[in-house]
Amino acid sequence: MSTRPVTEEDLHGLVDLALDASRQVEVEAYLALHPEVAARVAGYRSQRAALREALAPVAQEPLPPELGIGRLIAARHRPALAGWRVAAVALLMLGLGGAGGWGLHGLTTSEAQERTRGIAALSQQATDSYATYVADRQRPVELRADSRAELVAWASDRLGRPVAPPDLSASGYRLMGGRVVPTPQGPAAMFMFDDDRGTRLVLLTRGMAMDRDTPMAHRAQGPVGALTWASEGNGYSLVGALPAAALHPLADAVRRQMGRV
Repeated sequence: MSTRPVTEEDLHGLVDLALDASRQVEVEAYLALHPEVAARVAGYRSQRAALREALAPVAQEPLPPELGIGRLIAARHRPALAGWRVAAVALLMLGLGGAGGWGLHGLTTSEAQERTRGIAALSQQATDSYATYVADRQRPVELRADSRAELVAWASDRLGRPVAPPDLSASGYRLMGGRVVPTPQGPAAMFMFDDDRGTRLVLLTRGMAMDRDTPMAHRAQGPVGALTWASEGNGYSLVGALPAAALHPLADAVRRQMGRV
């Protein structure tokens, strides 16, 4: 295996799926040994996924006639291009995906930011945290359940509000512990649970700058499902490799308890 140091460029290359197979293996091995960097990469992935989701509807819009290849070629022979056409050509040259790049005209900066900071972003961040930490058999949590008081104090201090893990023992899940993880919107508290079969769940909670009161919604990525909601400016996302019918009662139990912290 190469001893070449892992750089920030490597991290972004991993997120963008731009690394060759051997380098990808090296970077992923590095992340397994450096959970704080892995958490940062999870944040990058959340931003990328949320942006893709935000732009997906407009990416299907037809390319305007003004940006047809014939007109663009003809425009090269004119003395000057109107400012908006220059911008459009620049977007295309930057590889924003043809019609998908033109689709940016339908989103203001604030709208794009909103779509990457709301419930969809929280759901993706929770799913990324699940993928990063559930597979870690050495140190999936920073503070274990026997340090619950310290974990609660740490999470509450970083989030600026009382935060405590819910009790899911009635459903067969026990607290393993937790940690504070970074997100583009600020720190989030992550709590992990497991049952006697080794099934693990992750609960992620953070403050919400938008989507401050949002009904519970289910989102799945392969076998992993997430139920995400917000209440009074606090967002919650429960993630596990469970069908929605099994995850929903657990999320309801979390929702009933988290409002009583």
